Amino acid sequence: MFSTSLMPAEIVLQPRPNAAALAEKREGLAAVRAALAEREADIAQVRCQLKAFEGRYLQGVGVLYAELDEIAARIAEREVDLYDSDSARRRAQEARERAQETHEAAFGADQEPEEFDPSPSLKTLFREVAKRIHPDFAGDEAEQKHFTLLMTRANQAYSRGDAETLQRMLDDHLEVNAAMAGGGTDEGDGVTLLRLARQIQHAERDIAALDGEHQTLLSSEIGQLYTDAEAAAQEDRDLLGELEVSLRERIADAQYRLEFVERQVSALGR
Repeated sequence: MFSTSLMPAEIVLQPRPNAAALAEKREGLAAVRAALAEREADIAQVRCQLKAFEGRYLQGVGVLYAELDEIAARIAEREVDLYDSDSARRRAQEARERAQETHEAAFGADQEPEEFDPSPSLKTLFREVAKRIHPDFAGDEAEQKHFTLLMTRANQAYSRGDAETLQRMLDDHLEVNAAMAGGGTDEGDGVTLLRLARQIQHAERDIAALDGEHQTLLSSEIGQLYTDAEAAAQEDRDLLGELEVSLRERIADAQYRLEFVERQVSALGR
């Protein structure tokens, strides 16, 4: 009978070789998934804010820009009667095209959106993804939360016909499964480490993609205007209201200019 008191303390207390590494990887995965969930929430909020702001912009400022450009096009077209030159005709054509663009931008949102009709291949791809990441298939509470996040992303990708995102999600899942291949039901430490590392890489890549989308949204024309409007609001100013006032003044000036050109054309009997 051997006495345990003779065993070196470091042997008795020594964890299995990969236990510390596994704990570190699991903590890292939990942290990166929490960061990913936060980024998903942030980008969803930004999308909603920009969509609502764009709606207010189009209903107020956008329609006034459309009115201003319509008057400018009519002026340019009447000036063709005055000057009868190629340059006048070119200006009239450019002004009319610009007026059409601003009209479509301002009033196109009032049209009924086209009914979403996914292709058979997109439906099949979505079903393949859903079979693998549905929250009902999660092994524990943490995975259920993650699968819920993934399922939300899959639904959003499906609704906008984004087959690329759905395919990447499917590939990610298959890659993790491939890393586990050979582990059987009793997964070894090495396989578990590889699986966790793959999942961390996927989450970090998705975070980078969301950060890029966030920057793209805010650097867009409507995003920059939204940022300026928010900054103005901090100074108790209504940027869109100021733009509307300025545009109404420009419309009045343009209308006066149109009437002046009309009188000139009439005076020439044209």
